[in-house]
Amino acid sequence: KDFSLTNGKDAHSSDSDENTERGNWSNKGDYLLSMVGYAVGLGNVWRFPYLTYQNGGGAFLIPYTLMLALAGLPLFFMECSLGQFASLGPVSIWRILPLFQGVGITMVIISTFVTIYYNVIIAYALYYLFASFQKVLPWSDCFSWADEFCSKTRLVNDCNTTLHGEIIHANYSFITSNNLTCINGTINYKPVQFPSEQYWNKVALQRSSGLDETGRIVWYLALCLLLSWVIVGAALFRGIKSSGKVVYFTALFPYVILLILLVRGATLEGALDGIEYYIGRQSNITKLMEAEVWKDAATQIFYSLSVAWGGLVALSSYNRFHNNCYTDAILVCVTNCVTSIFAGFAIFSILGHMAFVLERPVSEVVDSGFELAFVAYPEALSKLPVSPLWSFLFFFMLLLLGLDSQFATIETLTTTIQDICPRVMKKLRMPITMGLCALLFFLGLICVTQAGIYWVNLIDHFCAGWGILIAAVLEITGIIYIYGGNRFIEDIEMMIGKKSSLFWLWWRMCWFFITPVLLMAILIWSLITFSRPTYGSVLYPTWGTAVGWCMIIFCVIWIPIVAIVKIVKAEGNLVQRIVSCCRPAANWGPYLECHRGERYSHIVDPKKEKEHEIPTVFAFVY
Repeated sequence: KDFSLTNGKDAHSSDSDENTERGNWSNKGDYLLSMVGYAVGLGNVWRFPYLTYQNGGGAFLIPYTLMLALAGLPLFFMECSLGQFASLGPVSIWRILPLFQGVGITMVIISTFVTIYYNVIIAYALYYLFASFQKVLPWSDCFSWADEFCSKTRLVNDCNTTLHGEIIHANYSFITSNNLTCINGTINYKPVQFPSEQYWNKVALQRSSGLDETGRIVWYLALCLLLSWVIVGAALFRGIKSSGKVVYFTALFPYVILLILLVRGATLEGALDGIEYYIGRQSNITKLMEAEVWKDAATQIFYSLSVAWGGLVALSSYNRFHNNCYTDAILVCVTNCVTSIFAGFAIFSILGHMAFVLERPVSEVVDSGFELAFVAYPEALSKLPVSPLWSFLFFFMLLLLGLDSQFATIETLTTTIQDICPRVMKKLRMPITMGLCALLFFLGLICVTQAGIYWVNLIDHFCAGWGILIAAVLEITGIIYIYGGNRFIEDIEMMIGKKSSLFWLWWRMCWFFITPVLLMAILIWSLITFSRPTYGSVLYPTWGTAVGWCMIIFCVIWIPIVAIVKIVKAEGNLVQRIVSCCRPAANWGPYLECHRGERYSHIVDPKKEKEHEIPTVFAFVY
């Protein structure tokens, strides 16, 4: 039975599309919101605010903005232009430089790894969302699941006191029983954990002692993971035609929730302390002298914008040929960065109130990553009146932020399949999409075992790191230095019109020198400062680190393998073969004949398979 055809047409395309074979976005808004949803994700809420505090407060915005201009925006604009020009996904786009087609494969495999664990994080948000439908939040106090270290307040262990004119050191029970008082500055507190921290570890995750202890599958997390994949599959059953409509809600509503949380947080006592902690009463400009600050700014921009993942190329490939990708790139990048800054105010205002209620410094209630999203912030929300409402809004926001990023990542995978097997995808888009979601669900079950959080952290530590940096360095090097930067600029001008030399001056400076140097510096720095992955105080076993290295090797090994296959299949001596593989394939150029002009009048029909296409043996990987 044909699941996706209506009167012989693929549900992915319509008669009004410019490209009726691949399909186009229904309108500009669908594309822009999909791009914003892809770029703006969970990291904007739980990573950027913490980095800002850690690296000098408001002063951090200086290197952050510079890195946006020097590294993030140039790569973002390049990938958007590349996908739109040829109307191809991240693997087939390397008709531009067949020797580097393995870079596209690396991008897709890394996206596959990331989408497995990213949906697990969405499952966590779903679990907490459902747990919020209670009159009393289950992490608001130390209930039956808690141990003796659980406490909502700090517990005094011992201190110095005065007895019969002498200063003695005594435990707190002795001091209270004798109506004595502690001398200021001598109090030692017991090591305690917030109820939200114990709930996260003992109830939500049922966390084991380490990667060695896999334990059982946590059934309610597995159900939440299944639900998250059902939502993703339902949103993508018609490709961009359906996901382009869903993002009007998933991309926009998080801003409404952030605004609500900011307004509520700003009215709470202690909120100003949290804001001052976020950006500082006086920004620490001296922090800018530390290399680590610049590295943090560069990596945050790089990963936040989702460059070199393949998704930007895939989403842009459905644009109309003459769409102004230049203004789109600037708009999406600026929106992403403004969202990060805005989210910081919403997060830290409520964390400041939590510190006020607990009579603790703000630094003692601030965490990064999972701890901020699932420990510190839920703990802060539990202190508010009508706490279930605020908890629901927060986790609903996390759910939406995760989903629209996930939509784009899955669309990257389906676009790759479509470019490799267009006829099959045209007839069986829905079952292939559903089958892909089902496969990724089963692969993700390891991440919802009792050791699941260690696997999530391991994949994030390795796959979302060096593999992307390596792909980005090779991408910009291949396009600018081998294909030709000026030639690439001429391709862009075919879409957006002729521009002056002054217009291209900045982009040439970035593409030819600044951006590649920055990416290489980040890559080398990351390798030099490598340390074994940890989760909290838990150190990963040697075999766990080895698995991480195997994952990253599996991602990047396709770059040399495909390059060797291309050279072997070419004709002539070794030098001639390498040179031929460094030239664009015969079918490289605009997808539709009406856009090719004189520059690409010689083009071979891209619908026909050519020698420079990805070998069939590698196509089966996808």
